[in-house]
Amino acid sequence: MIELDDIDRRIVATLQAEGRLPMVDLADRVGLSPTPCQRRVKRLEEEGVIGRYAALVSPQAMGLGLQALVQITLEDHSEKTVAAFEAAIRARPEVVACYAVTGDMDFQVHVFAPDLASFSEFAMKALLRMPGVKGTRSSFIMQAVKSDLAWVPQRAAPQAPAPQSPARVRK
Repeated sequence: MIELDDIDRRIVATLQAEGRLPMVDLADRVGLSPTPCQRRVKRLEEEGVIGRYAALVSPQAMGLGLQALVQITLEDHSEKTVAAFEAAIRARPEVVACYAVTGDMDFQVHVFAPDLASFSEFAMKALLRMPGVKGTRSSFIMQAVKSDLAWVPQRAAPQAPAPQSPARVRK
């Protein structure tokens, strides 16, 4: 794990809020001159702290007013079944995220659709017909209470000293 100092954290937080910020402005905001700031950004990119730059697109503005979280159970967990399912999921534009999870289900997917009829079409004609799918359970997102794709790395919590045995008191 890479150790980030306060300046690195400010760089990451600023870029997550404004990914298109010119280097000169970024340097000014984090209290560096442009050249050392550029070196730090490059190091953060090379070390994988900054994975990529992307625009966050509003699903509603694109006509995708329905979001669902779908839990999926597979018939079996053979490499062939899992690989075929994962390939089928990756090919579907409605699926914006897919996670292998613990618990009663095997995967959870986040789906965007224009409306319930479109989601139903996807679920019935694509999802349930994917290789290895045994069953699904869908929940529809009514309201996003928090949806921050950008987050600021926090300092690691200091380690508490190991408890010491109480001193023996002599009488």
